[in-house]
Amino acid sequence: MNDNLYELLRRHFPADPKAPWLVTPEGDTRYYSEIDDVTAHYAGVLRSLGLQAGERLLAQVDKSPEVLLLYLATLRLGAIFVPLNTAYTPTELAYFLNDATPRIFVVEPRNASVLKKSASAVGATLLTLGNNGEGTLIDAVAEADPYTSVADLGADDIASIIYTSGTTGRSKGAMLSHGNLSSNALTLIDLWGFTENDVLLHALPIYHVHGLYVAVHCAMLRGIPMRFLPRFDSDEVIRQLSSVTVMMGVPTFYTRLMDAPKFTRDLCQHMRLFISGSAPLLAQTFEAFFAHTGRRILERYGMSEASMIASNPLEGERIAGTVGFALPGVTLRVCDAEHRTVVTGETGVLQMRGPNVFKGYWQMPEKTASEFTDDGFFISGDMATMDAQGRVRIVGREKDLVISGGLNVYPKEIEDAMDVFDGVNETAVIGVPHADLGEGLVAVICPLPGAVVNPDAVIAQLKTQLAGFKVPRRIFTVDSLPRNAMGKVQKNVLRERYAQAFDS
Repeated sequence: MNDNLYELLRRHFPADPKAPWLVTPEGDTRYYSEIDDVTAHYAGVLRSLGLQAGERLLAQVDKSPEVLLLYLATLRLGAIFVPLNTAYTPTELAYFLNDATPRIFVVEPRNASVLKKSASAVGATLLTLGNNGEGTLIDAVAEADPYTSVADLGADDIASIIYTSGTTGRSKGAMLSHGNLSSNALTLIDLWGFTENDVLLHALPIYHVHGLYVAVHCAMLRGIPMRFLPRFDSDEVIRQLSSVTVMMGVPTFYTRLMDAPKFTRDLCQHMRLFISGSAPLLAQTFEAFFAHTGRRILERYGMSEASMIASNPLEGERIAGTVGFALPGVTLRVCDAEHRTVVTGETGVLQMRGPNVFKGYWQMPEKTASEFTDDGFFISGDMATMDAQGRVRIVGREKDLVISGGLNVYPKEIEDAMDVFDGVNETAVIGVPHADLGEGLVAVICPLPGAVVNPDAVIAQLKTQLAGFKVPRRIFTVDSLPRNAMGKVQKNVLRERYAQAFDS
């Protein structure tokens, strides 16, 4: 049996030659019946340039239907697709080029002259692909002899390397196999109730797990259309909502929609499912969205190293601030520093094992070994609690843990308390050097527009709700919190910015 993910997807293409695959805002429609022939021509180009099974294709290009065709063609060749954030600068790209050593590097036409030398330095062939379907890759596809085969692969063969977005340290390349991605998608289409009648609104970037794998694979395994937006735009999403049944987004999508006057309860009545991930969904956002639309967002939990891991239920109670239960086939446990399971309800590090868990970090065998336990569980680095029913609540990153005066403090507990205070939009709590305590707590608050937050009042209110050692000693207000490309707050930036908060 061929475990190539492309072969799995192809088996689920609808028989109807006019079944739509992608529909752009301009009304350009691509059909499932075209995919096999078009990707064969893409694969023909890549193969003629020497791309072989197991070699890397690096892509830093804007979102377009052609990028998905390039991804699918790479899969059918058995090569490894490596998507990169479009925000990376040429200096940052040098790291990824040297680390991944790709055979082919695909970039935006406007960036070709700047990146040509860097590509040449690692022996990569440079191709261009623009978001309007232009570039040297497309020119070559028009002339290419098709490669009609699908590489015969095993489940453990690597399909993609996803560089972790991370908020600290340099990015690591998580190697996801064809089996990892296939098992995850097959689980999700049933878990989230996808049917042939669904239409997916796709407004996510496609250089990470959420947009490229979760969204695209779920749609293609049910043979349903995707309304394919180049980026999130509130007005365009609102315009498209009447034509879709499922939306996947990050929390920011939902807060911005609620700020739009045209986003009404009536507009959402036909929607089957709103899904949120990639960053924590605040309980206040969950509740506000329900009050605004009558729909409860389904929050799920995933990461680059394992794609989707846990989810709130499709049917049943979705509890704000939790990420639900382990996916079928996935085993989760919460452990202490010695990998011993903690008592139910206590905080520890979330560990996981299952067919979705990655094969390791690219060219980092020692790092890979250190991130797995002797019995094969991946150590996520996320601090969590699990109740008696198995429902998981993420309380922060292990490296965000603050030890103040010898006591463990979990910032998310404090953030959750402050997030519901009057005038507060969002918060971040960090630990910075303190001469007496080792680490002192600092809270950084982003107020709602027009609101004024009084630090003394916040501290006084927190003292009525939390133990004294959990109350921040310094509070700063900012217009916005620093975030990475996935919308996660960069606490490393805040720790650096406020490192001297207790110097005087």
